[in-house]
Amino acid sequence: MESNNPSMPDNTITRDMISMAEETGNVYETVRIIGKRANEIAVELKHELSKKLQEFSSVSDSLDEVFENREQIEISRYFERMPKPTLLATQEFLDHAIYYRNLSKEKDKVEEL
Repeated sequence: MESNNPSMPDNTITRDMISMAEETGNVYETVRIIGKRANEIAVELKHELSKKLQEFSSVSDSLDEVFENREQIEISRYFERMPKPTLLATQEFLDHAIYYRNLSKEKDKVEEL
């Protein structure tokens, strides 16, 4: 998962939740959408990190272990420097890159017809 977007903040910033919630009409629904996407991103990142670190797993101890540990540390540092999943999800929501739908609202529209 690469995040080379220059507009992506690397730190928490204050946001106007009322303006963010205009699209959904509900602050809590907006937070739920962002939260679900943040969980998806976190799972993707964890899977990617585990996959990269599995390359270094070995059964035997050797002198090369010190070198491998340096590589593992560099990989871990790279993932630690990445923006947090909530920041990524919030930016995706603001960029309209998240697809979501509310089934209860869709059901109400169908019943009105």
